[in-house]
Amino acid sequence: MSRSPVAGLGVGAGWRPAIADDILAQSRTGMQFSEVVAENVSPADLPASLVAARDAGLTVVPHGVTLGLAGAQHPDPARIDRLGDLAVALGSPLVSEHVAFVRSGKAPAGTDPLHADVIEAGHLVPAARTTDSLAVLVDNVRATQARLPVPLALENIAATLAWPETSMDEPEFLTALTEATGCFFLLDVANLHATCSALGGDPREQLERMPLDHVAYIHVAGGFTDTDGVYWDTHAHDMTDDVLDLLTHVVELLGPDGPPVLLERDSDVDADVVRAELTRVRHAVQSARVPT
Repeated sequence: MSRSPVAGLGVGAGWRPAIADDILAQSRTGMQFSEVVAENVSPADLPASLVAARDAGLTVVPHGVTLGLAGAQHPDPARIDRLGDLAVALGSPLVSEHVAFVRSGKAPAGTDPLHADVIEAGHLVPAARTTDSLAVLVDNVRATQARLPVPLALENIAATLAWPETSMDEPEFLTALTEATGCFFLLDVANLHATCSALGGDPREQLERMPLDHVAYIHVAGGFTDTDGVYWDTHAHDMTDDVLDLLTHVVELLGPDGPPVLLERDSDVDADVVRAELTRVRHAVQSARVPT
């Protein structure tokens, strides 16, 4: 098992401008762990409240969304360096990104100059789970690791489609990735629930086959199930009981002193709402039955 560099830091919430003061206050009264979307802050000009929280002892992990590690092209060195610079500025023990691609190819002639080189997807697109796709991903991850000053953790995304060429399920694909690169795994239980809701599969069974020995930390987030029974990973609603049950189960598997748990909230971000959701996360963690 690869020991998480943030193990034992408990339950935290993602840093967002709307709750920056509340995150700072909680960092002074017991919260030890947070995460910041890397593209939303500058390493050279960190928000004052984020600096104060860091100085109060809060461990903050930069979380990237634009590297596109599953894409056919090598990740942009400038994006990798910026992620690494942010880790240095925050004193972070690792950084994280996604197993996804976000851009592809060259844009057609006549495209505006801002997007002349690439077509941006605008969201996280799942990789085709094939041996060829895995080889590209492994190569890109190794190149990224070589430029970063700290370890890298990669997250499973909420997938709404599966490519026809798929030859591995997600646990097999992610296990092969972590074994080939030695990267850490950022386990998002809400994303796992969303993927199984959209594409089929038992999320608990898949969870148990994930590379749990490489988990750095865990994500939870809110969403809702529509009238067709499809779960939407919105990061803007309360967490569902199904997601919290998955969280409890992974704590049962990894132990209460294992990887920390991070609550993501990207819309309808309010301090009272986030505190209430954090209480639910802590209850889910504490309700785990860990064998002695």
